[in-house]
Amino acid sequence: MKEASEDLETRFHKLMEKLKEHQFRFTPQRIAVLRALVFSDIHPSVEDVFHQVREQFPTTSIATVYKTVALLKDLGEILELGFPDMSNRYDARKPYPHPHVICLRCRKIIDPELERVPELEREIRHKTGFLILSHRVDFFGICPECQQSESL
Repeated sequence: MKEASEDLETRFHKLMEKLKEHQFRFTPQRIAVLRALVFSDIHPSVEDVFHQVREQFPTTSIATVYKTVALLKDLGEILELGFPDMSNRYDARKPYPHPHVICLRCRKIIDPELERVPELEREIRHKTGFLILSHRVDFFGICPECQQSESL
């Protein structure tokens, strides 16, 4: 598994270098998209990133955001979390499989640091004979903030 605590500035510059390698044309809007993805405290949707970037660059198109996200996804530099009842969300900080806890009320997504996930992957491989290429472990519940607001 990759380093979990990569510095955000380092991560941002790593993405810039990766995109340069693929002759990606940089505009201030595209750089703002990268910043929005890497420095987000949430797992943003394309729409979240679009609205954030448009505050600074009003002429930005949603196509710019989609194109940047698609390229990062193709390069394996962003993790896409698809949900049937909400927009896809993206994680540019940890672009590798890792567990998530999702609040069913406010839709907040957090990344718990669980030590036994590699162990679980090995166990599944051993019991099924599958060559595991990727995994996704999501837990759904109600976050503490939503629990507290419901009890008031």
